[in-house]
Amino acid sequence: MANDLARQKTKARIRGKVSGTPERPRLTIFKSLKRIYVQAVDDTQGVTLAAASSLEKGLKETLKSGSNIAAAKAVGESIAARLKEKGITAVVFDRNGYVYHGRVKALAESARAAGLQF
Repeated sequence: MANDLARQKTKARIRGKVSGTPERPRLTIFKSLKRIYVQAVDDTQGVTLAAASSLEKGLKETLKSGSNIAAAKAVGESIAARLKEKGITAVVFDRNGYVYHGRVKALAESARAAGLQF
């Protein structure tokens, strides 16, 4: 309970500083014990421009687990490809209060390697 409260405080602090635009959306992540999710959000209009998760059909069959570093890398590559199709190459990374380590770091680095700038 205490860890979740600390994450919520960190999340609120980050969201006060980070905002997405149509040209440079906010790339936010959520990780559960079994899955990892990412979406690109335009905060000016309040819409999601693209999303990816380890729960999707194409990824789910190829992954051994939806909650490991390999899954995070695959989801990072997937969201980068979807944003590049829409002509978006730069994003603002929102780690959503999570420590930049493990799955969060793997997702971010694979998205960068696939061509996103942040």
